[in-house]
Amino acid sequence: MSLKFNGVISALPTPFLNGAVDMKSFVRLVEYQLKNGINGFVVNGTTAESPTLSWSEVEALYKTVREISGTRVPIILGTGSNSTADTIETTKLAADMGADAALVVVPYYNKPPQRGLEAHFRAVADSSKLPIILYNVPGRTITAMSIETIVNLSAVKNIVAIKEASGDISFDQQLKNKLPPQFTLLSGDDPTYIDFLKLGGNGVISVMSNAITAPCAQWTEQAKSAQWEKLTADFARYRNLISLMYVEANPIPLKWMLYKMGLFASAEMRLPLVSLEATHHEKISSEMKALGLI
Repeated sequence: MSLKFNGVISALPTPFLNGAVDMKSFVRLVEYQLKNGINGFVVNGTTAESPTLSWSEVEALYKTVREISGTRVPIILGTGSNSTADTIETTKLAADMGADAALVVVPYYNKPPQRGLEAHFRAVADSSKLPIILYNVPGRTITAMSIETIVNLSAVKNIVAIKEASGDISFDQQLKNKLPPQFTLLSGDDPTYIDFLKLGGNGVISVMSNAITAPCAQWTEQAKSAQWEKLTADFARYRNLISLMYVEANPIPLKWMLYKMGLFASAEMRLPLVSLEATHHEKISSEMKALGLI
């Protein structure tokens, strides 16, 4: 069941214009990615500025992606929070909307112990038949799942995958060695994606794929036939650009890049996030020009 969630999956950003969701820009981005070989989408993830979205906005974004893509690629809906009851409720709503899976982040701020994390994810999975993708991102949540907790949860029938965004390749390798073969291991850390593929990872839920969809899809295909030398050389061309996507908190730099590419009408953010600091503009523009993105 989880194999359809592999490959390159974009964590979609939300374009804003004068405070409102800019659906015209959103449609352009989705169509651009489908044209360039994307394997799936996440709506209402971190990159979407999910804490600032109303549920009616989430529904509108999801319906727009579904209308454009149909059933060509899976659409995953971010439903996690630091309240188990709220996460159960939004996961049920995601199922009612027709989402293909729910992406459920580690509860943030309240710092549960490992037994609390395991109980949280089991409760969410038990409440719905929707496939669940775990999301381990300690850089944002502080609390992180242990290998033992992840392996225990992989035995739950409808917990089918993990987005592992620690960026710790040693951790990922240990995890790969202990997870059942049918469980999908997805990277959530763009800069280490090639190393992740080398250890046998199944794909990525990505920020970078929003702007460089075709190269990301190509790298993932090259890994299947172990074209490591070519893959590594090509990835190196984009390494600076990928690093620049994180000079400020995601998705601040990404949205500015999409604006420069003409996909977004504005680089507008919602508070508490703010637009890209002007001191970064020239360096990013120069790198984008060198790669033919603008």
